[in-house]
Amino acid sequence: MSSHIVSIKAYVIVWASLLALLLLTLGIASLNLHPFNAMIALTIAVMKMLLIILYFMHVRYSTRLTWVFVGAGFLWLLIMITLTMSDYLTRGLVK
Repeated sequence: MSSHIVSIKAYVIVWASLLALLLLTLGIASLNLHPFNAMIALTIAVMKMLLIILYFMHVRYSTRLTWVFVGAGFLWLLIMITLTMSDYLTRGLVK
């Protein structure tokens, strides 16, 4: 099994991108955007998550089977969040 060697330059670029996204998160947190604060913060968090998964966990250069299992993990997370939110949002309906 051959492994792909990622250059130090790529790691530095990803690291700098993560720091920039961190500073963007801090900047957005200081603004009062009312209902958009959470949406923007989650969008930035997803971008950071993707950078970490793709580069630091080496999924970008992995086999398609690895991509399937990563996708299955996110599908499972979506199922668990959906079930939790469906329970939480219907609590007020039962009296």
